[in-house]
Amino acid sequence: MRDLGVGFGYLLRGQRWAGRHGRQYRFGLLPGLLTLVLYAAALVALAVWGEDAVTWATPFADHWSSPWQGLFRGFLTAVLFALGLLLAVLTFTAVTLLVGQPFYESLSEKADADVSPDGTAPRSDLPLWRELWISGRDSLRVLVRAGLWGVLLFALGLLPFVGQTVVPVLGFFVTGFFLTEELAAVALQRRGVELRARLALLRSRKTLVWGFGTPLGLAFLVPFAAVFLMPGAVVGATLLARDLLGEETEEGGAGGAGTEGPAPDGRPHPQGATP
Repeated sequence: MRDLGVGFGYLLRGQRWAGRHGRQYRFGLLPGLLTLVLYAAALVALAVWGEDAVTWATPFADHWSSPWQGLFRGFLTAVLFALGLLLAVLTFTAVTLLVGQPFYESLSEKADADVSPDGTAPRSDLPLWRELWISGRDSLRVLVRAGLWGVLLFALGLLPFVGQTVVPVLGFFVTGFFLTEELAAVALQRRGVELRARLALLRSRKTLVWGFGTPLGLAFLVPFAAVFLMPGAVVGATLLARDLLGEETEEGGAGGAGTEGPAPDGRPHPQGATP
């Protein structure tokens, strides 16, 4: 359970670092603002035409008596919008990171150097177009996984009681995991850690990931919060990535006390290696 607090601590430290570096923070806002406009339009369209879509998809309920028809379709409309909101939270990070790849890459690198004992940060030798291709490809693969979880949660949401209690909680933990993966990918991809290895690292310390990503996912539900929290979230995920790889972190860097030494399982993770 200690890792839950550690993960949340990285989230706070990332926000503090971004707050102290105003120029980098302001540049980091631009991709989020652009993506927010696109997603807001999509969610408004879902809210306006979601009921029509549910009616079209459930012709078998056309002859149901009142109030069962309205309750059934109203519930499905609410679940559809909730699923759309869940996918928006998941994909917002991926799309924003793709749009703002050069901004967030620079932000993550500066934070890396700030907490590194020797003041340096790992760099990728790949050209920008290659970085964008890898980022886009991996984001699509992650979103497919997240989409499968979304479909499963949608189906479970139809179950009485469970759909209104357990499923929303599971949804936030799933969101937190995939949010963290997308954000930590900025630092891990720069180290040459491929998607399969990234997912294995995250699964090895799920409570750390949930401590970081779940409260961030909840915060992203607040209108416009995602835009303002994204720069700090990238920094916090960079610190979390260093922890996952067992890299030494300088005390006091990035706005708080650091950690150092190998990962809790006792195995060092060489920088740039792909487990």
